[in-house]
Amino acid sequence: MTTLVTGATGFLGSAIARELLRDGRKVRVLLRPEADRRNLEGLDVELAFGDLRDKPSLATALDGCETLFHAAAYYSLWSRDSKTMYDINVDGTRNILTAAKNAGTPRVVYTSTVGCIGLLPDGTPADEDTPFDKSLLVNDYKRSKYQAEQVASKFAADGLPVVIVNPSAPVGPNDIKPTPTGQIILDFLLGKMPAYIDTGLNLIDVRDCARGHILAETRGAIGQRYILGNRNMSLKEILDTLASITGLKAPSIKMPYAVAYTAGWVCEAISDWVTHKPPAIPLGGVKMARHHMYFTPAKAVRELGLPQNGIEKALEDAVRWTRDNLINKN
Repeated sequence: MTTLVTGATGFLGSAIARELLRDGRKVRVLLRPEADRRNLEGLDVELAFGDLRDKPSLATALDGCETLFHAAAYYSLWSRDSKTMYDINVDGTRNILTAAKNAGTPRVVYTSTVGCIGLLPDGTPADEDTPFDKSLLVNDYKRSKYQAEQVASKFAADGLPVVIVNPSAPVGPNDIKPTPTGQIILDFLLGKMPAYIDTGLNLIDVRDCARGHILAETRGAIGQRYILGNRNMSLKEILDTLASITGLKAPSIKMPYAVAYTAGWVCEAISDWVTHKPPAIPLGGVKMARHHMYFTPAKAVRELGLPQNGIEKALEDAVRWTRDNLINKN
């Protein structure tokens, strides 16, 4: 039998495909014909061309599959085309879960995000049951993913065997876009971070996060969600760790939130009205950074056996890959 992975050209999706191949699984990946295939190079996977907005292509891709890992998403903290983001993240999720239901797919793992998990006012780590405040939905990406998780939960309640996983901030090799966390690493290496703001993230090695998806397939309870995370670190701690890895100097100036907010507003206005390119400082990212995004993966560790390998090693691998592939590739 075959396993279908959506989003396998991306950072996390390609890590899921690699872990499945290590387990000896036959892997099929859904991708658009024009997709960047660098993350699939050297991987023995079957290509199924299609689009989450093209329902017939989803039925074809799922034919004969025993498991669906739906990791595809339109991931951006800024977009001039918010409709496409909702079409892919919300309607696309509904489309592929409908196709899985029609195909009788025995198991589905849906990749959500910790952005759909509530936060505690005192900054202590939140868990899957922390009440959610919709004021945290500060950009279209978070709003669309929140709506998509509600779609997945409804399918689970209606009988589709869906397990939901909520990754925190994966780090490691093959972050080709890069993701916002990978952008921090790239900017640090390029000396483009003269200051930092008082925020924090939960980091996990992308390979552990991928393994968590597979563990959710075999051990997760239908309709439940699991935080796939590891270590809570302030941005300053992350930058200091990068400094110790690279020998480069970490920024020592803490930028007030109001200054960061103003810079984000100006950058986004320029992007919206002048350049039509992603802003150097996305306002949505600044709004998210107002909170320490700290979570506990205790449930996933306890019920799934989620690995908790060292974050320093993941950052070292991310630095090495970023230097070799995004900075020194020429």
